[in-house]
Amino acid sequence: MNDKLDWIDDELSTLADAGLLRQLNVCIGATHSTELQLDGKTYINFASNDYLGLAKEIANGFRERPIPDQAWGSGASPLVTGRGEAHQQLESTLAVFKGSEAALSFSTGYAANVGAITAVAGEGDIILSDARNHASIIDGCRLSKAKVEIYRHNDVDHLVELCKQATDYRRKLIVTDALFSMDGDIAPLSLIAEVARQYDAMLMVDEAHATGVYGATGRGMAQELGCEEGIHISVGTLSKALGSMGGFVSGQRSLIDLLVNKARTYIYSTAMPAACALAGIRAIDLLQSESQRRKQLFDNVDYITSRLVTAGLISQKKFTQIVPVLIGTPEATVAKSQALLNAGFYIPAIRPPTVPEGESLLRISLSSAHTVDQMEKLVAVLSQ
Repeated sequence: MNDKLDWIDDELSTLADAGLLRQLNVCIGATHSTELQLDGKTYINFASNDYLGLAKEIANGFRERPIPDQAWGSGASPLVTGRGEAHQQLESTLAVFKGSEAALSFSTGYAANVGAITAVAGEGDIILSDARNHASIIDGCRLSKAKVEIYRHNDVDHLVELCKQATDYRRKLIVTDALFSMDGDIAPLSLIAEVARQYDAMLMVDEAHATGVYGATGRGMAQELGCEEGIHISVGTLSKALGSMGGFVSGQRSLIDLLVNKARTYIYSTAMPAACALAGIRAIDLLQSESQRRKQLFDNVDYITSRLVTAGLISQKKFTQIVPVLIGTPEATVAKSQALLNAGFYIPAIRPPTVPEGESLLRISLSSAHTVDQMEKLVAVLSQ
């Protein structure tokens, strides 16, 4: 045993004592998108980001129409030999889907955020970031070497105050999630877009949890709120509602050309397998041809949030597919999660640093495939 790593045991003990120790599970997908198997037992899954139940449909589609005969791994980074016809087709499809001049695919949504931020902002610039932005945005801000100012969550007045003070910088970048992944609330994008216009700032929006779900054609929250023209850099993911894997950035052609040349997470990372790109194309096809999936998802949101309010578990109805139930301490949240597991429900505890101290919660993640019976049973168990 290497004594230079003895400190790790103490670190892990500290995490365990605080109720913050995380351990790996082996989850096996069952025959339905709202179920999974863990240690040989099947659970009703309220933790997945497969909001429209497309992951299983895409898998079934590959059984009916196998992918072309090609190697699984792309073999290299996109600028070497890793970018093939499937990636080109995906990016063309994404550009049309998003109504933008161009799009660029990344191996993950995390890589898309980090790559985009570090490509457009650097020394001499300032980034104004929402306090509850995703970790990938936070890391992109840190790596950019730009000055970073954090504005209070969804507080446009505070954002304006910081913009007024940001007078001696080369460029300004405002960055926010569209739909926040733990709180399930929505950024006031129309107001933020107006602030960006007024103070001559670039605006980057991460639509990860809104892509495929919101907007007339599923483009995201900016489409839903009618402010797409005010968004300069739009980030999305294929790995949530679209049921595949990977991330993307869409915008004007010059932005995409810049990312090809400056986004290190794109340049120095192996391209996603072609199968993932083809799965992304199929997902967009399904999204456009099966609009009833989104309607059913919103029906489920309305149903379960009404029941949770009636049960006194949340204070008001939620309007997104992410429904947080605040518990408080990590220990109490872990205990509640375990009780749910014992009752046949999989909802992991969300604890710091993912959420602030004192705000540990159970994150109910809804799918269009959840049934009324499953939701009723969950409310009954939570109410005990």
